[in-house]
Amino acid sequence: MTVLLFLILLVWLIGACLRIVRQARFYQIEEYMSGRYLRWLLAQRYRWLPGRPFLAWFVGAGLAFFLAEAPGSPLPAIIALLAAGIGAYPERDKEVKKALKFTDRVKRMLAAAFVLAVALALAGAALVLSLPTDSPEIPAVIAASMGFALVIAAPLLLVTGNLLMTPVEALLRARFEAQARAVLAEANLTVIGITGSYGKTSTKTYLAHILNSRYKAYPTPKSYNTLMGVCIAINNDIANNRSLEYFIAEMGAYIPGEIERICDLTHPSISIVVEVGPQHLERFGTLENIASAKYEIIRALPPDGVGVFNWDNPYVRAMYERGYPQTRIAVSRAVDPAQVPADGPRLIASNVEESLNGLSFTVTDTHSNQREDFQTPLLGQHNVTNVLLATAVALHEGVPLKDVARAVRSLQPAESRLVRNVLPEGITVINDAYSANPVGVVHALRVLGMHQTGKRLLITPGMVELGPLMESENRKLGEIAAQYATDVILVGARQTDAVKQGLLNVGFPAERLHITATLAEAVEWYQTNLQTGDTVLFLNDLPDVYAS
Repeated sequence: MTVLLFLILLVWLIGACLRIVRQARFYQIEEYMSGRYLRWLLAQRYRWLPGRPFLAWFVGAGLAFFLAEAPGSPLPAIIALLAAGIGAYPERDKEVKKALKFTDRVKRMLAAAFVLAVALALAGAALVLSLPTDSPEIPAVIAASMGFALVIAAPLLLVTGNLLMTPVEALLRARFEAQARAVLAEANLTVIGITGSYGKTSTKTYLAHILNSRYKAYPTPKSYNTLMGVCIAINNDIANNRSLEYFIAEMGAYIPGEIERICDLTHPSISIVVEVGPQHLERFGTLENIASAKYEIIRALPPDGVGVFNWDNPYVRAMYERGYPQTRIAVSRAVDPAQVPADGPRLIASNVEESLNGLSFTVTDTHSNQREDFQTPLLGQHNVTNVLLATAVALHEGVPLKDVARAVRSLQPAESRLVRNVLPEGITVINDAYSANPVGVVHALRVLGMHQTGKRLLITPGMVELGPLMESENRKLGEIAAQYATDVILVGARQTDAVKQGLLNVGFPAERLHITATLAEAVEWYQTNLQTGDTVLFLNDLPDVYAS
């Protein structure tokens, strides 16, 4: 009997540990922000109270209680043990887009959570063994109940494990950051900082390409734009390459002060602000708060530093007009180069044309009156602004406008940002799945609309983290999509309801609108139904925390 009771708790303990590991993936996606993770957890019942463990415990405990026989009978414990095996076995995920990365931090956090789980299981075992055995169903039901409670508490154990490791993580981060500071001090690079609600990764990629036509520049890889991400780039790559002259650091922010801390590490002498928009509005509350957070990259510049601004964005233009630093360069694709306002943008793009072969436009330097025709295979008119911002820095660093124009001809899009490929079977795939914002989706849909043969399929889960604007902006997305797409697949019924309403409000045919639970189902649909000459646009791909 004692062995069976131990086995009941052991099986539930294993289930709790498995759930801790599974939940760590979502905790990692939420960047170990306990508040956000717990809000996500509590938002849906099945997340905090999974069905299989509950049913297994409820049925098993009930059977153990009502089928109890004579004192000392092992039947209640056997029933509870079988129920534990069913309840502790993890349910399969519908779709895993981003697997858990077993970093050193995750391993330490999991170890702490496991220790907590084992300690609670041992305490439960001590309690159960202290119970009288004249009613065998009582110890079995209590053991099952405590084991089930352990499984349900797994997310809290995970958060607690992270909390217990906080002093350790703070110490390790401080050492890692100090190492990065030392590497930068020794490397003595010109540091260029880039931030914006969107467009920063593309601008960083283009700037690195242009500067590397003459110098040696290193950009932070992919979307490494947090303090630790920048430290990783410095310690892993800059430390081993002393031939570099420029370090281009992308800087993102979820809360005020994040960019300031990255600037305190890197000390940029040139800073670029690409856009201010409602991306992450849910976290910041207002666009003014977002603008204030982005301005940290300008405020961190030394008085002799250089600020580069997107004149066409009113929030960024307001930063330019604050007058700091003394050397400021603004760019525009909306201003008429023949009617530049006083103290207006220096670089202006005009005669912008877009085709499936890319973008062409004329760049005018209003300071020197020099003009060059630019051609690039990039798609999306918003990339004109990104190229202008990169051009402004390159010009300031001594790259002639003519040489910039030459380098721009071989630009390639950043990963998953309007990347266009034609598959062997003749289907065109436009990958704009990294993220989506109200500005970028319009340009992406226009690119889809330029394909004039066959079906034009849009696959999207909509946009998120837009705060109070999310419903209205997603409805607009649906209304605009109806102009360019012949078929639409919405991924996730709940989060795409506003997109659906937007489509139907403007008369989009209901029979050409499909809703799937997962991206994999959407991919299967297009692989089955599209043929040569058709086009599919993947617009945004939400992380697993948005899965239904």
